[in-house]
Amino acid sequence: MKVLLLAGGFGTRLSEETDIRPKPMVDIGGKPILWHIMKMYSQHGYNDFVILLGYKGYYIKEYFANYFLHQSDVTIDLSTNEMKINKNTSEPWTVTLIDTGLHTMTGGRIKRAKEIIGDEPFMLTYGDGVSDIDILSLVDFHKSHGKAITMTSVQPEGRFGALELEGDQITNFLEKPKGDGHWINGGFFVCEPKVLDYIQSGDKTVFEQEPLQSLATDGELMSYKHYGFWKCMDSLNDKQKLNEMFDSNEAKWKSW
Repeated sequence: MKVLLLAGGFGTRLSEETDIRPKPMVDIGGKPILWHIMKMYSQHGYNDFVILLGYKGYYIKEYFANYFLHQSDVTIDLSTNEMKINKNTSEPWTVTLIDTGLHTMTGGRIKRAKEIIGDEPFMLTYGDGVSDIDILSLVDFHKSHGKAITMTSVQPEGRFGALELEGDQITNFLEKPKGDGHWINGGFFVCEPKVLDYIQSGDKTVFEQEPLQSLATDGELMSYKHYGFWKCMDSLNDKQKLNEMFDSNEAKWKSW
């Protein structure tokens, strides 16, 4: 099953980093967050990736074009310009890179991969979020219900701490309550090919709007509730927190 990765947005909320590189290439622990996401899937046996490029897509192309060399110990004979690979630690990945347009919306980017997807189910996620989600359980759940698409639902960290009150008296301070009781789109999807038929407005289609709403209306959208770790890198503060977690060996998404 192919894994589609949306990696073409402008990342304007992380402009401190994205002025020079696309958001999925922002480093966490010395590797792009895109690499971390791919490692998550690879640990569950999924190694066939389709990366949907847009803003500064050449940056991602150049990274993977040179990946084998960067993962290798080499001996270079400068007199002949011959290079010998002594050791390589590259993952067994197949990476297809598709330029889906600078201003194309998420639905349009997915639709442009139709020929690559073919008539097979596929997985889909964004290039800026990590999780300890069990991909195999997600796929099993999707297969069990027979609907067109499964969306992972998560409860994000609350924005503010809370107070315990007895009348007008404050008795305790509580940590930020997770999710404040609400579930949101966690960004890990499993899709049947007919999902592409719901993307009908070409490059202008925002996948999270009309297509998902129509799938929900038709009873084809199912939720896989993930109660574990999930974090999206929306801001510089998010990037710093993810790096702190990685540096302190508390990266809950890291299973390799």
